[in-house]
Amino acid sequence: MRSSRFEPRLISILRSGYSLKTFYGDLTAGLTVGIVALPLAIAFAIASGVKPEQGIYTAIIAGGLVSALGGSHVQVGGPTGAFIVIIYGVVTTHGLSGLATATLMAGIILVILGASRLGTIIKFIPYPVTVGFTFGIALIIATSQIRDLLGLTMTSLPADFFSKWRVYMTHVDTMNPYSLGLGLLTIATILILRRVSPRIPGSLIALVGTTLIVALVQLPVETIGQRFGSVPNRFPIPALPATDLSTIRSLFSPAIAIALLAGIESLLSAVVADGMTGKQHDSNIELVAQGIANIASPIFGGIPATGAIARTATNIRSGAQTPIAGIIHALTLLLILLFLGPLAAKIPLAALAGILLVVAYNMSEWHMVLKLFRSPKSDILVLITTFTLTVVIDLVVAIEVGVILAALLFMKRMTDVSQASYITPFVRNPDGTPRDDPGSIAMRTVPPDVEVFEVSGPFFFGAADKFKNAMSFLEKPPKVFILRMRFVPAIDATGLRTLEEVFSRAQHDDTTLVLSGIMQQPYNVLKRAGLADKIGEKNIVSGIDAALRRAEELLNDRVKTSA
Repeated sequence: MRSSRFEPRLISILRSGYSLKTFYGDLTAGLTVGIVALPLAIAFAIASGVKPEQGIYTAIIAGGLVSALGGSHVQVGGPTGAFIVIIYGVVTTHGLSGLATATLMAGIILVILGASRLGTIIKFIPYPVTVGFTFGIALIIATSQIRDLLGLTMTSLPADFFSKWRVYMTHVDTMNPYSLGLGLLTIATILILRRVSPRIPGSLIALVGTTLIVALVQLPVETIGQRFGSVPNRFPIPALPATDLSTIRSLFSPAIAIALLAGIESLLSAVVADGMTGKQHDSNIELVAQGIANIASPIFGGIPATGAIARTATNIRSGAQTPIAGIIHALTLLLILLFLGPLAAKIPLAALAGILLVVAYNMSEWHMVLKLFRSPKSDILVLITTFTLTVVIDLVVAIEVGVILAALLFMKRMTDVSQASYITPFVRNPDGTPRDDPGSIAMRTVPPDVEVFEVSGPFFFGAADKFKNAMSFLEKPPKVFILRMRFVPAIDATGLRTLEEVFSRAQHDDTTLVLSGIMQQPYNVLKRAGLADKIGEKNIVSGIDAALRRAEELLNDRVKTSA
């Protein structure tokens, strides 16, 4: 049973007891993941258009906070490839100060979502939207690494996808074969070591190996130090970004996108961890932790962070049992920064490009994209639209349009499955063939001056429109109008308004409205709105037989009154 309190997993685990054996497993895992995270943190930072040390700051600060305050046993947080596109766009438009402001805003949004217990809402982001923008991000990441992989000589790289390729084509004659060789060597090393043993940190070994080759042979390739200068071995002084109301307004959409990405990826990573460990995370606590991490990260010079699926999986496979492993991973990175930070300046950029190309390939999930093309056409449309907008325009627009389009298509589906019609003699089987319905009107006698109407499916605004159209075919007002709602699981404000109009019209035509077989949710809505009282409890009955008996009573009352 889940606790009603916002209590991080670390607290509950320490309270229940923490053994030396468990600590040894966490220590081994934390050291391993810290080593694996180093090249990724640097690569993600550079690809995002910020300094390499900012990726390390993020992995240390955000990674430690996510583990210490989160709702998962083994979640590992830090910078991820999902943020590269949006960070690059924000830095290009608003600078590093704008990025820090947007990250802070995203952190606050995540805390509000988690504190309001709305963690499950993010899970409702449609799968085609997630796959669409993830595939788009992967393509953009791969494209952004072509310059460093080929060692092309150019002063700057445009942000636009197609402009990048135009610049590449005009500078292809400056290709450096040594850079290409180092990049391909990096890719090959990672893939081979992954097949030999997934526990071996292939990206780190490739990074160290290529760095040694460059240093010993003096290869003429660009390094981190040549482009960014030396990597400091200390933390920056914590500071809030300078901002104003106008900047906050302009950064609201990017902040929403960062918050959504952080929420989606962190909860997805937590679900993957649950499947690997058999344990269960708390979505709301996890979102609060992600929010706090994204508030703290920019204060210490970091960038957006979230739960990292690959590092979390590595953490589990390395023996992690508790959040202590994630904290040790952050401390490992801190020690590397303090004592080995300056050595990072010697890393060749071609090697980082090779690492990111592998990340982009893994991130693309191309097999899931192909699988989705066997889905309904509406899902394919959402997938293609989200992917195209991510690549052609930007990620913020892609997420917004993708979610809205998916919601509209969902509403259309709900309308399609909703039916509103006169007496229905048969209920259909899933394959469309008719089957006998014990509640069918065909098995009952309907008195004269009584009309029976049935609505099936969610009574939302699309179904309400169908209902109105079907009602327009009534030739003359009946004395009793029975509305069957046995297959209506839910009703919204538009459906309620439609029923209010039906009741008003019935009153005008001297017709008595009888509701038959209404379910709990629609009944509660009618009750709160006062419509149930207007219709009268006697006229809201359990089934069609009771409705027909009530109709006969009403007709007899009319006869007695007229006599």
